[in-house]
Amino acid sequence: MIAIALISGIAVALMPLEAVLIGVCLLILTALVVHTPITLLLILLILAPLRTLIATESNLTIPLDIGQILMIIYLGGWVVFRIYHQKAVLKISITQPFVAVYVVILIFGLNMWNSVSISAWLTEWLKWVIMAVFIWHITLSEQQNWQWLLYAILASAVANAIVGIYIFFGGSGADHLVIGGRFFRAFGTFGQPNPFGGFMGISLPLSIMGIYSQLSILYNQFRQNKKLSPNSILLLAIFIAVSILLFAALIASWSRGAWLGFIVTIGVMIFAIPRKLSLSISVSFALICLFGGLWFGGLIPQSIINRLTTAATDFITIDDIRGVDITTVNYAVVERIAHWQAAINIAEVNSFFGVGLGNYEIVYNTYRLLNWKEPLGHAHNYYLNILAETGIIGLLIYLAFWIRIFVLTWQSRHHPNTFSRSIAIGLLGAWTYIAIHSIFDNLYVNNLFLHFGLLLSILAILHQQVSHTITLE
Repeated sequence: MIAIALISGIAVALMPLEAVLIGVCLLILTALVVHTPITLLLILLILAPLRTLIATESNLTIPLDIGQILMIIYLGGWVVFRIYHQKAVLKISITQPFVAVYVVILIFGLNMWNSVSISAWLTEWLKWVIMAVFIWHITLSEQQNWQWLLYAILASAVANAIVGIYIFFGGSGADHLVIGGRFFRAFGTFGQPNPFGGFMGISLPLSIMGIYSQLSILYNQFRQNKKLSPNSILLLAIFIAVSILLFAALIASWSRGAWLGFIVTIGVMIFAIPRKLSLSISVSFALICLFGGLWFGGLIPQSIINRLTTAATDFITIDDIRGVDITTVNYAVVERIAHWQAAINIAEVNSFFGVGLGNYEIVYNTYRLLNWKEPLGHAHNYYLNILAETGIIGLLIYLAFWIRIFVLTWQSRHHPNTFSRSIAIGLLGAWTYIAIHSIFDNLYVNNLFLHFGLLLSILAILHQQVSHTITLE
């Protein structure tokens, strides 16, 4: 034993620090397998967004990124857990969200034949396959513990929010992201503020509806028994703390797309909360009046107003960027429009089937505008990006997919359980946010698609429960 310990110590001393840390993590993950796969899932969700950070800051070369490695470990751990506890592994659990994702996988799979680069296509196509795998195995094994899936997503968002707020106040801030000479746009472990703001915007509706659910539960408890549950009070405090942290990180990202997406998301959730349509319309109208009053009354910070209005003005007034004088003020907007135009150019030549999923960057140089040489990975508008890569057919399938997901989520808000119904509305907010922010960015980056897959899994469970309830009635 002493010799083994000595050899191990020497090996650790000679290995790169990154390799040692990865080895320790693997040992910990292996030990957790026999306990519960949810623990592995929590670690996966928290560490997967380190992909960009590791790629840019580490000298360690590995064949797979951290998200792929952890995904393999997690699925392997899940299989071991199921076998150890003598539970079914290959049983097929068909749900509506799974079918919707499967159709996308099928159509995008056929898109391989048009792809300029098969490897680029495979990278993006596998994201949808992994989301389908998530839905399949989670609906098979976590029907009763789905709340922990929600907590895992929020814990992952909180971990990144803390990093983002640290950056905002000067930690590892980049000079080109300075705000007002004092702060830095937060980017967490994403390397860019916009997708980081996107992560916050997707998670925040869930924590906000968590607050609403606990307030509703506490109100009903007090009205019926004049007593309050300590567990509900604790959950309320946690959801409030999480919401404050995520909202602060969202603002710190200084992302106009994130802000706009969040504003629309709040409106949609408020509309969805009442069970009666007339009340939804009345409350939404009151909200619009309140927001208008705050805006025109000067009660919203002027820096935020300027940030939103200048972007809107630039997008409306700039129709041909080739004649625009580029300044530090309009650079981001002009750059984004230049990539939109490149995507349109690709789509005009490859109208029906596109150039292949994930191939925008590959063919960008052929279709780009003169002064914009860097492809930046995507078109900064996911709808145009999909149009360029998969053509009209792919875009229609993608839009049909999200319409179907919206419908299923709207149906799930009829769930009889207060907490489940609230989270269904939170999911509706998350989908709304993705729909709006996708106008300005690609959110399927930095392993964030793993979180999307988990959210779709929660939807699958809630929708199954609602459908079962309706059938019984």
